[in-house]
Amino acid sequence: MAMLGKRRPRLASSGVSGLQGSQGQQPRETTGIGEADILDVRGLAHDGRGVARTAGGKTVFIEGALLGEQVRVAVHRTRKRFDEAHVRDIVQAAPERVVPPCPHFGRCGGCDLQHLALPAQRRHKQAVLEELLGRQGITLASPPELVAGAGEGYRRRARLGVKVDAEGVVHLGFRTRHSHYLVDLETCTVLVPALEALLVPMRQLLAELEAPRQVGHIELLESDRAVVVVVRQLRDHPGDSRRWQAFARAQDVHVARWLGREAPSLDWLTRVPAIECRVPGPDRELTLGVAPGDFLQANGEVNRLMVSTALAWLSPLSRGERVLDLFAGVGNFSLPLAAAGAHVMAAEGNPAMVTRLGDNARANAHAQSLQVVARQADLTGPAAVRSLLQETSPEVVVLDPPREGAEAVSRALVEHPVSRLLYISCDPATLARDAAHLVRGGYRIRRAAVADMFVHTSHLESMLLFEFSGSPQQAQGGSSDG
Repeated sequence: MAMLGKRRPRLASSGVSGLQGSQGQQPRETTGIGEADILDVRGLAHDGRGVARTAGGKTVFIEGALLGEQVRVAVHRTRKRFDEAHVRDIVQAAPERVVPPCPHFGRCGGCDLQHLALPAQRRHKQAVLEELLGRQGITLASPPELVAGAGEGYRRRARLGVKVDAEGVVHLGFRTRHSHYLVDLETCTVLVPALEALLVPMRQLLAELEAPRQVGHIELLESDRAVVVVVRQLRDHPGDSRRWQAFARAQDVHVARWLGREAPSLDWLTRVPAIECRVPGPDRELTLGVAPGDFLQANGEVNRLMVSTALAWLSPLSRGERVLDLFAGVGNFSLPLAAAGAHVMAAEGNPAMVTRLGDNARANAHAQSLQVVARQADLTGPAAVRSLLQETSPEVVVLDPPREGAEAVSRALVEHPVSRLLYISCDPATLARDAAHLVRGGYRIRRAAVADMFVHTSHLESMLLFEFSGSPQQAQGGSSDG
């Protein structure tokens, strides 16, 4: 947050998301690829780039190229073992190539797979999970199941950048590909309609503010009962506060601000709304209350499908069965599992979300008795995890960690095995790493699924159901039983 409100230094574009380094562009002669050369795309990388080889055998990762295509490329980065390029000309297009639905495709850094037909996107994501597990010696008996919803208008949560340029023009949008610059948005095909409708009036309001440089970014959230706009702002400006209040009345939304630089506090400019989202239970829907700053899955439809999948995979849960839900958030899986009859110990590192989880359990208890205990715990340390396992002696463990995965938890689960383990992951690479620990420690994968949480992007969510087989195995013995 220290740079909020200040002009950032210009960053050299790496030419590819996620790759670090100080190498600049190299002379074209060093690439070995001429402007007239045609490359055959033989595969797709995990991030959706096409993969080809030069006549000399060097690998080239090509943005915008698809499997089976023939393309001419321009190299924008040369490395020792591979080049990075983008498509200049498509000589022969793949059957799965489609016209991207978004006019900002190719500039906006958000949706990088819109040129690939939706069914092919999802097959690619299933293949990525299988390949990463395969690198750990784990073979699935059948392709992962698919958990998917709508292809457009799905995103209920988004963070938009705000920047005032040297001429005083205000920009609002997502980052451009491979840089900190913003793409001004008037439409966004993946936002839910209620959020997309705010883009134009919000940019008009920002242009009318007296202190727009005090605004760092804006978070948008659609819940089942309210649409919320949260402004990250360095300091209060009374005149601009009144403008935001007028905007809230005109657009029928609620507005809050994170005020301050180092330790921002939440300040509501409108009445505090009930921010609630529904998730399925075994008999009826449950309501989760959330607050700005809480983790909430961006795709509400897919999240509900994932919860339903978890209930189905873990069914039947016997009355009073002990479940330990780690990285529990505000109770996304904890409450549905408790509604199915389990006694749930829900552990979460964020104290505010632990409080919210307890509140959610009590708020839903009027419909049926829910046995949920909320606990704050540092789940990155093996000692804390071992202590929880010893204290609760669970029969079922549910994991939903951040991108870093749950290596400490996985190792502890080998020392203190449970009969069933459901691992929900937002990073297939760390999931595969942790799965290897578990399989070598005696677990087998019984079910696998890919959840298309962020449609049109290379990001994928995964679900693996493990059962403890009773004896340690080599990774090659960890095949799914389908």
